[in-house]
This record gives sequence, C-alpha cells and structure tokens, in this order.
Amino acid sequence: MNIDDMLAEIRDANLNYLMLAQQLIRADKPAAIFRLGIDVQIADLLESLSNAQVLKLASNNMMLTRFRFDDSAILGMLTNYTKDRALGHSHAAILMAGQSVEELV
Repeated sequence: MNIDDMLAEIRDANLNYLMLAQQLIRADKPAAIFRLGIDVQIADLLESLSNAQVLKLASNNMMLTRFRFDDSAILGMLTNYTKDRALGHSHAAILMAGQSVEELV
C-alpha cells in the first residue's frame, strides 16, 4: 500500500466516523457521548456540522479517532473470548465509563 492509498483509507475512515457520530448524537445524545467518549461541547459541534464541513474535516490526513483506552486489561477484556464474553464486555464498559473525558484526550 502506498502513501496515497493510505491517505485515502484515512479519509474514508474519518468520513465514516463523522457520519456515524452525527447519527448517534442525533438519535440519543447522552448515549452517543458515552459510546464515542466525547464531551458535550464536541457532541454539539459534531451535530451542527454541515455536509460540506464533514467532508472538509474528513479530508484531513490524520485519523480523527483513537483508542479510548491505554490499559491492556481493558483491551484484553474486549478481545479475549472467554466462557462469558458478555460479562467481559460489560466489565470493560464499566471501567471505560469511569474514565473522565480528560483522561481520554
């Protein structure tokens, strides 16, 4: 994969993320804030973006998203398939919910 292909993939990922974020925010803002790991001000800003602004922001050559966790324990809970997978996912969600937005940034 060359650099142009990589940048095109980043733009596609950004566009998909922004469109999904807007849909989530418009459907249920409190749930979207939790699921996206953003604060209210960012949610309001994303919700108000026009289509042209979304396209312009998506065209940035940097990823707009990042992992919400730096803790390998949380990653392990999400990726390891144990007997009770749902319990592992719930535990990871509880741990991530306990993190403030400032810790995520």
